[in-house]
Amino acid sequence: MQDMSGKVVMITGASRGIGEAAARLFAKAGASVVLLARSAERIAEIAGEIGESALAVPCDVSRAWEVEAAVDAAVSSFGGLDVLINNAGVIEPIQRLEDADPDAWGHAVDVNLKGVFHGMRAAYPAMIARGGGTIITVSSGAAHRPLEGWSHYCAAKAGAAMLTRVADLEWRSRGIRAMGLSPGTVATEMQVLSRRSGINPVSQMDPSEHIPPEWPARALVWMCSDDADEFVGMEVQLRDPAIRRRVGLEP
Repeated sequence: MQDMSGKVVMITGASRGIGEAAARLFAKAGASVVLLARSAERIAEIAGEIGESALAVPCDVSRAWEVEAAVDAAVSSFGGLDVLINNAGVIEPIQRLEDADPDAWGHAVDVNLKGVFHGMRAAYPAMIARGGGTIITVSSGAAHRPLEGWSHYCAAKAGAAMLTRVADLEWRSRGIRAMGLSPGTVATEMQVLSRRSGINPVSQMDPSEHIPPEWPARALVWMCSDDADEFVGMEVQLRDPAIRRRVGLEP
């Protein structure tokens, strides 16, 4: 596993699922980790279990000023910021277009798309001060494939994938490594909520087909290494057996 000693990693949506698994794994790799989520008590509990190398910052990524304050807290506590994992996301409410509530639809976009923008924009100055950094946004097959009931999620994830490409275009020459990770279907609370709807093929999948959150967490750590440099500006597909072998998930 990549040695992350001396690095500071901020993870949004760190209260459960991929975010929680990533926080624990980055810390195990030697990094200082900053956990962001709206669930203040839960991230405080996780940070307490990790120890002194972890900081919990309650944050709603849909609010730019809260994300900026979180970056300030990371810099104040650990001296800088090297990695941002844009992981926070919501899937509800799952509704067809004609039934969608405009306010709820807009809030999902605020979290899934604008939250990524807020993270990138807030992290950039701190990373430039360190000579560069890595920004990884957790993507989805929904960014490239329409799914019933997921108009908000598909549209936002597609926008976030394009944000990664723009960040790479504008910032690669300044030392920023911007990438996306499409993990496939993961055994998280989001899949539980999706399964209740039964509205599209993903929600109808058997739970045994979902990978554990520790798999994308390992991929995220690997993507911070030089071995992943060829994927800068691109989206890494964890479904690809060749990628899984490089990450160390398959022989």
